[in-house]
Amino acid sequence: MPHTVPHTKPPTADDEELIRLASSGDHRAFSELVKRYEDTVFSFAFKVCRSRQHAEETLQDTFVNVFRKLKQFDQKSKFTTWLYSIVANNCLMKRRQSKLERASFSLQEVKDDSAEGAFHIPDWRETPLDRTTSKELRKLLDESIQKLPMEHRIVFILRDVEGKSAEETGRILKLSIPAVKSRLRRARVFLRNELEEYMKE
Repeated sequence: MPHTVPHTKPPTADDEELIRLASSGDHRAFSELVKRYEDTVFSFAFKVCRSRQHAEETLQDTFVNVFRKLKQFDQKSKFTTWLYSIVANNCLMKRRQSKLERASFSLQEVKDDSAEGAFHIPDWRETPLDRTTSKELRKLLDESIQKLPMEHRIVFILRDVEGKSAEETGRILKLSIPAVKSRLRRARVFLRNELEEYMKE
């Protein structure tokens, strides 16, 4: 009896090919996209939400959104830019639905005594060195980042943790480059001030 061969994608298919196949209903291609980016989505969501439960919920919500909206992706930007945008929106919505926002501080009165308010943090990737070096500083930094208002926190994480450019951060968050730079500067200054006493030791 003749049988049909399921539509499969090559193991090394690039994002563009996977997106094309997934958009046409190829569930194996969509599963490959999920597999390829689920760690990235969870990692970013956890850095923003600082809650494993919220990060897991955001991971699920994000790929539900991707599945529903994949045909709308016009590929004018990178797939990862579009993906980060969906994660950011889901994190913002989850933040508004929670009571954690009350713990955030306003940055309107933050004063910067330097030209740029530059502030750099250690790489957040989980490595043996990360687990053994300066745990106290990492804990303090983590607590300080949680105090940032969500709109500043996401910019800081995208720019200084994820290493995104100001241009890509703006595309992800639908912000102008000056707005990205302003929020990043305020976040850096706030965190620098929070860690000032520790850094003097």
